[in-house]
Parts: sequence; structure tokens; C-alpha cells
Amino acid sequence: MTAVAQWDELLQGVELAHLTTAPARAARTAPFPDVLNPALRDALARRGIEQLYAHQAEAYDEARAGNHVIVTTGTASGKTLAFNLPVLDTLAADPKCRALYLYPTKALAQDQARALGELAVPGVRTAIYDGDTPQERRPQIRRWANLVLTNPDMLHIGVLPRHDLWADFLHNLRFVVVDEAHVYRGVFGSHVANVLRRLRRMARVYGAEPQFVLASATIANPGELARSLLGADAAVVGDDAAPRAERTIALWNPELLDAELGIRVSALAEASRLLAELVRRDQRTICFAKSRKSAELIHRFAADRVGKDLAKRLAPYRAGYTPQQRRDVERRLVEGELLGVSATDALELGIDIGLLDCAISVGFPGTVASLRQQWGRAGRRGHGLAILVASEDALDQYFMREPEALLERQVEAAILDHANPRVLDGHVAAAAFEAPVDDADRETLGDEALERAPHVPELRHTKHGWVWAGKGAPAPRTPLRSASADAFTVVDASTGSILGIVELERAYSTIHEGAIYLHLGETYLVRELDLALRRAVVEPFSGDWYTQVKKDTMTNIERALRSERRLGLEASFGVVSVTETVVAYQRKSRDGATIATVELDLPPTTFETEAVWYVPTPAQLDGLETMPLLLSSLHAAEHSMIALLPLWAMCDRWDIGGLSTNWHEDTGEPTVFVYDGHPGGVGIAERGFDQFEGWVADTAHMLEGCPCERGCPSCVQSPKCGNLNEWLDKAGALTLLRRMLADG
Repeated sequence: MTAVAQWDELLQGVELAHLTTAPARAARTAPFPDVLNPALRDALARRGIEQLYAHQAEAYDEARAGNHVIVTTGTASGKTLAFNLPVLDTLAADPKCRALYLYPTKALAQDQARALGELAVPGVRTAIYDGDTPQERRPQIRRWANLVLTNPDMLHIGVLPRHDLWADFLHNLRFVVVDEAHVYRGVFGSHVANVLRRLRRMARVYGAEPQFVLASATIANPGELARSLLGADAAVVGDDAAPRAERTIALWNPELLDAELGIRVSALAEASRLLAELVRRDQRTICFAKSRKSAELIHRFAADRVGKDLAKRLAPYRAGYTPQQRRDVERRLVEGELLGVSATDALELGIDIGLLDCAISVGFPGTVASLRQQWGRAGRRGHGLAILVASEDALDQYFMREPEALLERQVEAAILDHANPRVLDGHVAAAAFEAPVDDADRETLGDEALERAPHVPELRHTKHGWVWAGKGAPAPRTPLRSASADAFTVVDASTGSILGIVELERAYSTIHEGAIYLHLGETYLVRELDLALRRAVVEPFSGDWYTQVKKDTMTNIERALRSERRLGLEASFGVVSVTETVVAYQRKSRDGATIATVELDLPPTTFETEAVWYVPTPAQLDGLETMPLLLSSLHAAEHSMIALLPLWAMCDRWDIGGLSTNWHEDTGEPTVFVYDGHPGGVGIAERGFDQFEGWVADTAHMLEGCPCERGCPSCVQSPKCGNLNEWLDKAGALTLLRRMLADG
């Protein structure tokens, strides 16, 4: 029986929401460029590479023409060779030249270093320089290596502030490669954009003008992303010429047990059943889950289903593994010893896990781009199978009812805002420490940096420009994953290691005492929150409940930047101040039942951010104007719009906040706000304002299709509602949104 026939036998029943086939695509190839260095050509031939895909040749030509380049093609399309080719060609011809490769994770840098070592191009001397590099090796790497792999954090605090130690490297820097560029969005991307601008500036100080080559998953705005990250234009190479096997796509919706409460059979149970059945059919399968705990449960459930012998051919695969453990799993997959792997979403990035037949995504991973990366693992040996197993989340259920909204949708835009003062100020200080900042730096750092300089404490204006007058290097004071320098450190009590940081503005909601905290797929219980030391102490958690906070929120409109008549009402985009007070939290079981409510005594937090807000007209609210129906309708509309905004902006619903009120003191009318959850904003709300009509239409569609009558977790209920999902009226929200669309 063929693999496809076996799938057809499996993919049946009430759970199958949609089944389609993506056609195969033949490769479009190009010969090696005539000018390619013979040593590089020979090294590629030894690896069995005799020709290029057309997009790889195009990227090489753009780089040779002196352009910055962004390559944005699908999973397994050869993006690595696309950026390696011009770099290795240059280094093979002139080993005195230098190249810097930036990766978002150490694991990816290790993978690339291993691949470059195996390629063994004469004259190329590769080394990793990150926080794990022994101090005694660092001077040797700076002197000897001509291709250095690192990450943005090390560049930010370990390279640029000590540029004097890197003088020769910077003087000879010809190429900077930024891989997985779509990861650099939101707050992290806004910081990295400033780090890259500082790198361009310091290279220029040492007489170099390096070219940047970026590689990204398929996104809606590659040229815009490159310009946002670099402050310079880049040629877009996006016509994917790699071959693709035929692929069956299945949308799998666990059976509905209670339509009114939106309760379905567990997505983890369904995923483990599918994994077990595919492995029984000798199909090499990877299953992506959102947390390590979920991935390990799927592994355990599947192992229980298949029996002892076959269970030995299953393995979990997660971020916490050592390089040795990861390589062992990869080797066993490639050699066919392993048949089934359950992994966390964190490993969807370009890590080499060989030839697979099937990919299962458990829950929509947050962006279409991420989903396509996961699905891109399927069918590397031939006809592949890609499955999305839906959770109860509103977006997942929307896709089950509207498959074309997922399968035919253009991927999202990756959005960042390097000029957010909360982000920018720390980098202006860091740049002034590295060299005096003056008008000539507008070209690299941007006009906004010069405008912010007078407002940055500890900068002094001299005849040479703005200089750092403080103590020590300022860069370590600016963490790259926070929009606020005032952040809490999260410490694992069991190991003493620092897990991460949480912005003050989010800390009381996410790491209050008693909170369940998720980090890189691991689950922790917060034992203590020390407000004075800005520290949360956590310990590993294996229970089966989660927490949800109750909070009071107020917004004040500081200034409207754009106001327009849209969908028959006044819609605005601008700056608001948000004040949040966390007053309690609930412990909840997995089925949503409340186990306990615990009061909290925490101070309010206030931050400025960007928001979109709209004021429905009396006609649009006709019949909804009495309380509590008015508030419940607005509240349900706010929740459902927040749930759908990630379709338009490359973000997570946890990056977005909202407020709906029957009367707002600044508008004097019933008003709905949706705001960026990060201080200063990173462009999410503005994207919503730009796409307002499509956003509202998608939301109405989602509400119309949900089978519940009064609202459930698959439409208007939110896992992050500060009012614990009280006062929600689905019918009222749908009435309002339909009237808005009719007025458009």
C-alpha cells in the first residue's frame, strides 16, 4: 500500500475539517557563475552540489553587484547556500577579508559552524564567538578567524563596546549575514535593528562598508524588514526555485464534546494518536507542540500506543538538549533509526533534521510563516503529509471553519520600530560610548538617534559630538528582549541560573507570586517576587493547572496621530497611557474550572504605548445601548479583534492589550481600544489601523462561524482577560461588527 493510500485510510472521521493537496514543483536551476572561485567550486562538488537553484544564483549576482540582499524563500530551499556562496567566494579569493554571521540561538550557530567545517573551503577559518567561548580563546579568534559566528547579544555587549579589540576584523569586514531574519520583529527586532546600525557605523569608523545578506522565512514585507533592520535598502530575492514534493494538507479538529462551552477532545491526545498511526505505517514524522511539557506528553502517549519495540523509535527533541544529544537525535532521524519525534516550536528554525514524510503542528503556532516552516519539514523523501491539529483557541477554530483564510492567505508582515524611544535611548548611549555621535551618524543610526541624544541621561555635548559621560559601558544596561530598562530577572531556584527578563510593565501579570510561568517550553511556579531587587524566584513545575490574573485597566489618550472615517465611524491611531493594577489571580484546571482565587497587593504600573481605538455611532449601537448589554458587546468585540490581529501583524495575542468601556472620559462616548502590550509600541497597533477593514471582516467571520450560542474560548473568551471573561455578549459584538461592515 502506498503512503498516500495509508494516509487516506487514516484521514477520515468527524475530525477531518479540510483536506487538500499542494502540487509538486520542479526545480529551476542555474549553472555556477563563471567567476566562482575554483576552490569553492571543488568544495561544493565534493558535497554533490553541481549547480544552483535560480534564486541562489540571483542572490550571488546581487551580492557581487555590491547590494545588500534579503533572501526570503521556503523551508529547505537552500537559503544557507544562497548567503554562503558570495561570502565563501570572497574569503577563498582573499582570506584577509572578514565575515560575521549572526544567529538568534547558539544551537543554530553551532549547526552552521559544523556545516562550514564539513564544506572545508580552503582559506576559510571559522570560529564561534559567544558567551560560552573560553576567555583564553577569544584573542586568538579575533586575530585568526575570518568567519566569526555569534549572536546579537554578544555583538551588543561583547564586540561593539570593545571595538578596539576588533579593529583589524572591522577594518576588513566585507559581509554580515543575518540568518532567520524574520525572528527579529517586535521588541527584540527593534533592539537588533539598532545593534546592526551601530555595527554599520563602527565598521565605517574603521574604513569598511560591509554588505549585509539576510535570510528569512517567507514574509509579506521582506524589503521593508531589511530596511527597518539595516537603515538601508536591500535587493529582495524571493522567487523560490527549489523543488517541492507533492504535499497532502489536512486540517484536523478534535471532536466537539460541548458546543456551548467550546470543549473538545484534547489536541494532545489527537496528535499522539496521529503520530502513533503514522509511525506504525513506517512514516518518519515530526510533531510540533507549543511547550516542552506538551511535546513530552505527546511522546509518552504515542509510545504507550505503539508497543515496546516501536516506542524505541520515538524520541522527544527540545531546546534544553546539549549539542551532543541533539546531534544524536538528528543522526538517528537521518539514518531512519528514529521514526517519530515530538518537538517544541522553538526548534522550527533551520536545524537539520533530515528527510521526513510527515509534519504535525499541534495548535496554530502564531503565524502563517511559522506554520509553513513547520510544514516545510514534510515530504523531503517524496509525497509529504502536513497536519494542523486545532486547539480550542479562537484563531485555530476560525481556520478549521475557513480553511482558505489559512491556506490562501499571504504570510504576515514582520513589524518592528527601531525608533521607539524606550528601545532607542539605550542604543544612543551605547553608540556614544563607542564613538562620539554627531550629524554624520544620521546615515547609519538614523535621524531619530540624533533627536533623542539631548534627552538621554549621562550624554554630554562636546565639539566632537555627543559623548558618554557615565560610568562603565552602557550597553549591558539595555537588554535586547525588553522595551524597558526597568525589568525583573527570573531566576531558577533549583539551579541558580537566570532564565530571562520580564519588563516591569508585564511583570505583575506574568510573574506574580503563585504564577505559572512558561519559558522556552518549560513550566515554572513563581515562589517569590521581590519588588525591591526586581527579581522573581521560580522552580520547575509539573502540576496540571495554570493561572490567570484579574486586573483593573485604565487608558488615557495622550495624542491622536491619525484619525479617519472608517467603516462609518471615527477610528484613530495614536499614543495612549495605560495603567494596570493586578488585584488577584485564579488557579484554573485544564478544563477551565476555577480551583481558587488569590488576592494580590501589587502597585499599579503605567506605560505609554500605541493604540488603535474606535467610537461606534449611535446607529451602530441601536438596541445595544442599555447596560450591561452595551459593555458586554464592546468587550466581546475587543476580545475577538485581539484574537484575530495576529493574522495581520506578525505577533502573538499576548503582545496585545485592550480595553472597552461604555463611556470613556477622553471621547465622551462608548469606545474600544486595542494597544501594543510593549511600552512605546512596536508597530502592531498601527498595522491593525492600516488593515482595519480586513481585520474587522475577519473578526465578524470568526464570530459567525463559531457553533456556540453565547460565547466560548473559541471566539470571545480570552485566556488573558483581566476581567476573567465576565461581561461578554457574542451576539451583541457580532451585531456591532456587521453594522460597521455594512457602513463601510
